[in-house]
Amino acid sequence: MYMKLRSVLITGASSGIGYALAIRLAKPGVILHLSGRRSDALAGLAEKCCQLGANVHTKIIDVCNHQEMNEWIKSAGQLDLVLACAGISFVPHVETHAHVIPEPIAQCYKIMQTNMNGVLNTVLPAIEVMQRQECNSEHIRGRIAAIASIASFFTSAWAPSYCASKAAVDRFMVASGMGWWKKCRIQLTSVCCGFVETPMTQKNKFYMPGKISADKAAQLILEGIEGRKRRVIFPVWLAIIARILDLFPVSFLEKIYLPYLQEQDRHK
Repeated sequence: MYMKLRSVLITGASSGIGYALAIRLAKPGVILHLSGRRSDALAGLAEKCCQLGANVHTKIIDVCNHQEMNEWIKSAGQLDLVLACAGISFVPHVETHAHVIPEPIAQCYKIMQTNMNGVLNTVLPAIEVMQRQECNSEHIRGRIAAIASIASFFTSAWAPSYCASKAAVDRFMVASGMGWWKKCRIQLTSVCCGFVETPMTQKNKFYMPGKISADKAAQLILEGIEGRKRRVIFPVWLAIIARILDLFPVSFLEKIYLPYLQEQDRHK
């Protein structure tokens, strides 16, 4: 049993990391509040978690809807752990009638709203709930973790909005967790993961170094949260490479992308 948990809330639970986390946390005596966009997948997950002994409540909700998220989270009651897992990415090479666009404008807005605002719409109401709770036997009022990415450490011309949104999530969670909320006994954790086998990454056509299963990712995330880590990173070696590359001048990075851009021009 990870930590001393009675009530857990997970967004993005209908697939990927959120789904795997729900399965790992489903135990007798644990209440799971699960949200997602796919009702069929969420219903299937709820059935599995109930079979494992958990008491499950599901909610079809858009994390971008501030009012609905605020009402849902504050109506959940006691919350020991909140996991903000809802997020989207974009697969480049979308052809239009004129040329190849790496990231359409509408998709830029959607990625930012889901990955960044969606996390705020989860984390901030959860903080309001937890600061009214009594400390548990571990002297903690509650734990909150948000899924960022190793992509937050790297400047990628292929996924600028994804990298920027995840960087915002990481900085917000780490910086916020260092100050007042730590003093209030609310633990905030940023999860900077590499490539994980999920429906989202199945769309990727490129090689994904260090890719692991969603179940393994869930295990590492829960171990990091339990260890009170401010930032959970895996694989560490990929994060180091991303950090080093980001130290290079932008002009150097542009040379890496130049062959790709020239290939685009030939297909226009």
